[in-house]
Amino acid sequence: MTPARHLLLVGRLRRELPVVPVAPGTAIAVLNILGDTELVEEAARLLAERVGALPFTVLATAEAKSIPLAHALSRLSGRPYVVFRKSARLYMGESLSVTTCSITAQKEQTLYLDGRDRETIGGRDVLLVDDVVSTGSTLEAMRALVARAGGRVVGVAAVCTEGEAGRWPEVIALAHLPVYRGEGA
Repeated sequence: MTPARHLLLVGRLRRELPVVPVAPGTAIAVLNILGDTELVEEAARLLAERVGALPFTVLATAEAKSIPLAHALSRLSGRPYVVFRKSARLYMGESLSVTTCSITAQKEQTLYLDGRDRETIGGRDVLLVDDVVSTGSTLEAMRALVARAGGRVVGVAAVCTEGEAGRWPEVIALAHLPVYRGEGA
């Protein structure tokens, strides 16, 4: 039977995450860091320690839940960050785009890199930042945008990985979340 909550430990903090169905026979523990300043700051502090030796010069994240984490890591590392947007705006200039499908969106979505942020990434070493790496679709879209902009991904940092344990050995994460499958999930 699938539990109603999943206990997440991040440093000195505990959070009880709701477990919600995302497809028939599949449920996940939902981490939403938006508005949880204490969790964002603790995760950023711990991740900053773990990524400190990586040669990144800029951070990049996808809109929207990971923005506070990227901001906090930017502040701690003294390096700028860019956000891959989920919709194009007129002011974005010659933006780049990649289409993906995340487990929580359950539909195709497009990530856009603002034209001016292409210059921030071009020729630079980039650390990708996400709240949860699950299927890897958003991660691959971010990798593709960095490559198309002329940057190099030198690492990936996330609060959590999700799914099969050990699937994401390249991701520097603070915790792992299971995917619940079967009847009652």
